[in-house]
Amino acid sequence: MQVPIIDISPFLEPASPGNAAARAEVASQWSAAFSTIGFASVVGHGVERELFRAVQQASKVFFDSPMKKKQQSSFAGEKQSQGYYQVGVETVNKAFAKADGKAPPPDLVETLTFAFVDWEMDGTRSDFERSIFRANLWPDAPDNLGELVRDYYARVRYIARVLMEISAQALELPAGFFAPYYERIATSLRLAHYPEQVVEPEPGQLRYGAHTDYMGYTILLQDDAPGGLQVLDSDGSWIDAPPRAGAFTVNCGDLLSRWTNGRWKSNIHRVVNPPRSVTGSSRRISVVMFTGPDYEAEITCIPTCRSEAYPARHAPIRCWEHFQNKVRASLD
Repeated sequence: MQVPIIDISPFLEPASPGNAAARAEVASQWSAAFSTIGFASVVGHGVERELFRAVQQASKVFFDSPMKKKQQSSFAGEKQSQGYYQVGVETVNKAFAKADGKAPPPDLVETLTFAFVDWEMDGTRSDFERSIFRANLWPDAPDNLGELVRDYYARVRYIARVLMEISAQALELPAGFFAPYYERIATSLRLAHYPEQVVEPEPGQLRYGAHTDYMGYTILLQDDAPGGLQVLDSDGSWIDAPPRAGAFTVNCGDLLSRWTNGRWKSNIHRVVNPPRSVTGSSRRISVVMFTGPDYEAEITCIPTCRSEAYPARHAPIRCWEHFQNKVRASLD
């Protein structure tokens, strides 16, 4: 099994008789990818590589800052996955730890996560939004980081809505089925830095442990440094999910899998350590956009994903409740 490459460009144009066949082919490829491996390498998305490089470079400048400066973007007592986390704070694979009770080692990654970017720019719209909103703590160095992040965020947020349009067709749903859920899209954008590993990791310690993502589609920009993303194959082996120039790596999260009654696969994946024999730089920067439906939305099994013979396996749940349950499990 390999991560398929899917060109989504037919969905960047308005639907018409002229591109109906191309759209149908994309939807077919999408259905095959997310009902099997749960990942795709997405091309034809229209986001310029120059923006990719600019965001990655600005991220490096931030992570090269003194710890005292980076911690100015940390929230005290954070349990919401927002702000700066230094190496050793997060252990994402706690849910997959062995039953012997031994705590898994922490992940070898530091992150800076921006949440509620829409609400920060446009304002909150409900008592619920106001109850959970916190403005981001934007770093003052580099001075262009905030502008770049907002630009990148806006571009990828649009791609997220396109992916839901593809999903509607792939799931035999009416066009626009997901639009009400994604008008107030739930997103967070994470800059992840996997530092050089001067000290050998502990046994079982990885850059990012085996886990599934929490929400809808994760839209990942990788670089090509050694020690990268791997996906669990159906036979229990790990396969590489290598970066492709100009492509996003997209995977399905737990909430979307739940929404589709398991039809879309939220697959286990991890970020492995570089080989100890590497002589050049193994430093790695990833830009991760987590997306999902409106935090206030109630998620109930999609009609085309249930039947009398295959009833809904999960009770309805509010998006925010699902998200908080997942975050607490990895940070407590």
